[in-house]
Amino acid sequence: MTNNLDNVFSQKLKVTQQQREAANKQKSFTVWLTGLSASGKSTLATEIDLWLYNNGYSSYVLDGDNTRLGINKDLGFSDDDRQENIRRVAEICRLFNDAGIIAIAAYISPFEKDRLNAQRIIGQDVFVEVHIDATVETCMSRDRKGLYAKALNGEIDNFTGITGNFEAPTSPQIHIDTNKLTVKESLDILISQLKMLGKIA
Repeated sequence: MTNNLDNVFSQKLKVTQQQREAANKQKSFTVWLTGLSASGKSTLATEIDLWLYNNGYSSYVLDGDNTRLGINKDLGFSDDDRQENIRRVAEICRLFNDAGIIAIAAYISPFEKDRLNAQRIIGQDVFVEVHIDATVETCMSRDRKGLYAKALNGEIDNFTGITGNFEAPTSPQIHIDTNKLTVKESLDILISQLKMLGKIA
């Protein structure tokens, strides 16, 4: 049987990533925010997106809930589906970066192997892993969606932090402990660290 990929060929474009970056007056990269549900990933993603916009950068947020309502709506929450969820998102981030745009991905992404695969797809030099660190207790206290309560009642299977594992990053480029930090304090740390990494001016 012939593999369909045998008949697929990479299409070379006439405008390079470097040219697109020059037109956008920025270097493209991906900010990958990982952490428990309600740790503050989406909040911080939208805040850094707004800061970048207000400071002349072109960026876009990819959020776990939003993509599961669209491109990944066919996926569940088994380990295999989570792996495919992250793979697809990583490919989208790579395309955004190729277009000269900063991608901001806010995903629980609980497994180290999947985050490493995302880094491989996107590129080590442009992948910035940010651990949004909060305890389960803190996340439960912030859980406006009521997901932790549902998980504790057995209404949600394989829920990260309750019945599903979360493999915390061992050496993220940026670590933000949101147990006590305000949103503004967290944002200030993220901006400062991105500047130190040379990603923004």
